[in-house]
Amino acid sequence: MRTTLVRRFGGPEVLEIATVADPEPGPGQVRVRVAGAAVNKIDISTRNGALAQAGLLAPAPQTYLGWDVSGQVDALGPGASRFTSGDAVVGLRDVLSAGGTQADYVVLDESAVAPAPTTVSLVEAAALPLMALTADRSLRLAGLHRGQTVLVTGAGGGVGGVVLQLAALRGIRTIAVADDERLVRDLGATDFVPRKVFSPAAVRRLAPGGVDAVIDAAVVGVPAHEALRGGGTFVALVAPFAPPPLRATTVIVQEVFADGGRLAELAALVDAGRITLRIQETLPLADIAVAHELTAKGGLRGKLVLSPGLLP
Repeated sequence: MRTTLVRRFGGPEVLEIATVADPEPGPGQVRVRVAGAAVNKIDISTRNGALAQAGLLAPAPQTYLGWDVSGQVDALGPGASRFTSGDAVVGLRDVLSAGGTQADYVVLDESAVAPAPTTVSLVEAAALPLMALTADRSLRLAGLHRGQTVLVTGAGGGVGGVVLQLAALRGIRTIAVADDERLVRDLGATDFVPRKVFSPAAVRRLAPGGVDAVIDAAVVGVPAHEALRGGGTFVALVAPFAPPPLRATTVIVQEVFADGGRLAELAALVDAGRITLRIQETLPLADIAVAHELTAKGGLRGKLVLSPGLLP
């Protein structure tokens, strides 16, 4: 099969599409024939060496790419019983030393896999796992109750947008920091602060005394923390940029994991029209370098998804 990897860290030029033996599922695992694999910022951090520098990647001759996956189960390991061959699924690879999803096949623990949503194409469903699980866990860690207020930075992005939608379902007020007011309002934002004029004071004018929680999807750090009330909760998505817990606040670094059970519930919310998947473009696997360049540049209105079945 084909798989994407890097043997050294650097720019998009270090990306390779290599031919390797098809992986075989072990006990409690399933093999998925990949229909789609989203490209995320963590793929950029893997390729350029940022994860290794942070001590999050063990030294290895090669590192594989891709976290999200959608596709069909095509082989079961011993003891795997939740799925049958041919099932349409979505899943998440959260072990960096394992094979990546930007490939023809990937092997995952069956606990990391869920039935795919049926109201979007199987390729588009690849945008769901990492984005939605990150947003969902961030909101849960914020520990908010109905009627409380959360500041969401990067609210127009994938994770921030899902936070807005989930918060609206739970009756939580959101103050969205983004460029596009219409977009975040459509996603359920209660209030809006333009990114270019964001300041703690601007947020505190909308939430006197400060917000109850912050979900820092844009990695703003200390300025976003300044909008938080004393004793509130700050959820950081990137550990090195988590602010100190001043004013008796709680600072939590969200670390996503492959929770297939919760992923199934999130897929059901897609089918119920409660979570919207935004896809910028679907590209063939051969265009992985292009996908990395576009993702690193930013400004995308949705996910880029690599599909091994597309021809260059």
